Formats: sequence, structure tokens, C-alpha cells
Amino acid sequence: MMGAPEDPKVRPKRISIVTHAYNEEGNIEALYLAVHAIMQNYPQYLYEHIFIDNHSTDSTVAILKQIAEKDRRVKIIVNARNFGHIRSPIHALFQATGDCVIGLASDFQEPPALIPEMIAAWEEGYLMVLCVKRSSEEPGLMYWLRKQYYRMVERLSSVETIQNFTGFGLYDRRVVDIVRSFNDPYPYFRGIIAEISLPKKLLYFDQPVRKRGITKNNWYILYDIALLGIVSTSKVPLRFATISGFIGAALSFAVGFIYLLLKIIFWQRFTVGVAPMLIGMFFMFSVECVFLGLIGEYVGAIYTRVQQRPYAIEQERINFQYGFEETEQTRPLSETPGTGAYLA
Repeated sequence: MMGAPEDPKVRPKRISIVTHAYNEEGNIEALYLAVHAIMQNYPQYLYEHIFIDNHSTDSTVAILKQIAEKDRRVKIIVNARNFGHIRSPIHALFQATGDCVIGLASDFQEPPALIPEMIAAWEEGYLMVLCVKRSSEEPGLMYWLRKQYYRMVERLSSVETIQNFTGFGLYDRRVVDIVRSFNDPYPYFRGIIAEISLPKKLLYFDQPVRKRGITKNNWYILYDIALLGIVSTSKVPLRFATISGFIGAALSFAVGFIYLLLKIIFWQRFTVGVAPMLIGMFFMFSVECVFLGLIGEYVGAIYTRVQQRPYAIEQERINFQYGFEETEQTRPLSETPGTGAYLA
């Protein structure tokens, strides 16, 4: 018995791949070619590759424009200024229109080779396919600090978080719409994914070193991400500050009472001295500064949310006028990266 004929009206599934870039002239072309080579093995899907450039000062945008001129599947957003490591990527995520979205870094520390496994898991029915670092070739101290941070966030968070997950993965359209509904102007994406908790599959990988160039994540950026993760997922630090205040008050009362008794009993011989008073005063002042700064982080998060500023202001966007069906490449590709003249 012959099977039913295929319905010509059923459209192919669409996959959006989103890449954030800042001064990545050494990697951007090779990444495009790597993704293109992989997606050539999936003719049953339509795909787009969205690059968002966070106001690069090198030739990243020029290279992307050369690519986009020949391949309409490549879409570009150029930011009017650098909008940071949080706002720019999430803006690009919300511009994707595919049935699923793959977030992929431009430095090859998130291997494009995992894309086939992500797609396979998505076809199995998983709404989220999360890529988790099993190990890393980055400097040992930095990797150790990251692991300790993830463990701390997991202990503090009210939801189950995923250690060594950085946001690299595949997300079904339903997940992207839920992330959008959070309406958070400065989102901690990893925490939101943990909060959603829809069916997910974890893919483990060994993180390679950056292929070319230098990392753009300085210590302040890492500090910002760390505090954002804590403030966004937990109220424990605020409760700890309150509890510490009660404990400090009780200890101060006890120490003061003991000093009073000693003074009464040994009136002539007992002297308090200046050193304990100064040490205690500076200690309490330091604790107050820490907790005041912590409270300020929560207040700052509220202020950011109240402002409701856009994620990014676009200077220009390229190829977004084309839909998935219209994004056929206009010239054959040469798989030799180099100067940017890689399209015949």
C-alpha cells in the first residue's frame, strides 16, 4: 500500500543561529564557513545565521558585509555603540524567527561541531538542548574560580541551576517566547533557563582555547556577570545581611555586658583600652559597607528594570528584508577562509 503523498503546503522547519561578535575579525569568517558546512548536511531545514556586532573597532563588520552580500542567509545587526555582554546577545536572540534558535559564540570556544547533536535532540522532542563544559583548556585558576562560582550560585539559588552552563545551546521557539515574556531589561539568561525548567537535554563538551584573538571578558565583566547571577536568582544574601545584623547585635550586647561585669568586679585593675574599640569599629564599618553594597546591587537591579531601556540601538541591519524562503545564496562558496574574498 502506497503511503500518503507529502503535503506541499507543509513548510520546512526553520533554524536560526545567533552569534554575538566584538572585534572578532580573526574568527568571524571561519565560523561562518564552519556553520555553513554543517548546515549543508541538512537540506530539509531552512536556516539563517544572525550576527550581531557590538560596535567593533576592527574589520569584523566589513568581513560580515562581504559575506552577507553573497549569502542572504547571513543577517547582520550592527549596534550604534557597545551595549555590553548581556543586552546585545539577548537583543539578537529576540530578532531570530526560526522554530528553534542556536546560540553560538564567535571565538570557537563553543564548538559548532555540536550543532548536529543539538538538532537531533531537538527532533527527539527536547525543548532545550544545553551544552555544559566538562573541562576547559583555559588557565587553571580561571576555570577553578568559575566552578566555585557556579557551585555558590547553585547553593544560593531557589531553583536548580546548571553548573558550567554558559548559555550555549539550542532553544525551541516556545522557550524563546517564554524568555521574552520575562521582560527583563538586563537578564541573567542562565538563570532564566533554569527557571523555565522545560524538558532539556545536556550535552557535555570539552571547551577549547580561543581560536584567534584575545578574550573580551575582563575582570569587571566577570564580576558583573557574577553579581547579576546572584542577585537574579537568590534573596539569600539579603536574608544573610538581616540575620548577620541580629547576630552582631546579640554579640555586641553580650560583649558589652561581659565588659561591664569585669569592670564592676575589677574596678581598679580592669581597663578596656583603645585597640579593641578601634578594631571593633573598623570591623563593623567594613561589614556595613559590604552589606550596603549588596543592597545597592538589588536596588540597582530594580532601577534597571524600572528604566525599561531597549536592549540595543541598531545602527544598521542587513538582509533582514529576506525571509527564509528568499535566502538562497547568489554565488557558489569557496571553503577557503582567509582575506574575506572567499566567495566566487
